[in-house]
Amino acid sequence: MIKRNLLVMGLAVMLSACGFQLRGTGTNELSIKELNLSARNQYGPTVMQLRRALESSGVKLYASAPYKLVLTNEQETQRSATYTGGNRSAEYELTTVLNYALEGQNDTLLLEDKLQVQKYYVYDGNNVNGSGQEATQVREEMRRDLVQGMMARLQQLTPAHLDDLQRKANERAEAEARALREAQRVQDETPQQSPMEIPAR
Repeated sequence: MIKRNLLVMGLAVMLSACGFQLRGTGTNELSIKELNLSARNQYGPTVMQLRRALESSGVKLYASAPYKLVLTNEQETQRSATYTGGNRSAEYELTTVLNYALEGQNDTLLLEDKLQVQKYYVYDGNNVNGSGQEATQVREEMRRDLVQGMMARLQQLTPAHLDDLQRKANERAEAEARALREAQRVQDETPQQSPMEIPAR
């Protein structure tokens, strides 16, 4: 037993020396150091876990931060994948989809995307309590996967990438404003027809 533990520890040291890191154990260094985090369910488990992950990565969270991450929608679905009538067991597929958006200066939309996680669990009709606990555990694992996925995507946002996204958002906003002004000018310059008068009999 001691030899096996020493072997595992030795392999871990060797792998870390080579730069290898297990998923979820590496550093979550983010270029974004200040962030406003909001969600429809502000105190839901997903946003609370993400808040803790961001804070532990050195991100300062406050309302007037230059960037705003909005968890716009989180949907969970469950469907039966397989069914065995004899022992009343069934395999269920759980899917969680998390839609999010990142906003920049003047609430301009920089990007919007979604994360999706799928897992399976077996429901045993002869062990309802155990199946319920397994489903709860699977949902917690899915939530952790969502948070890790969000952190991985935020890690990809370098200052240069953020500047480029902000520039494109500003260009879109300016183009939309020009189009609105042009439409208003055309409307103002178009003669308005007076309503047709019907002579009284």
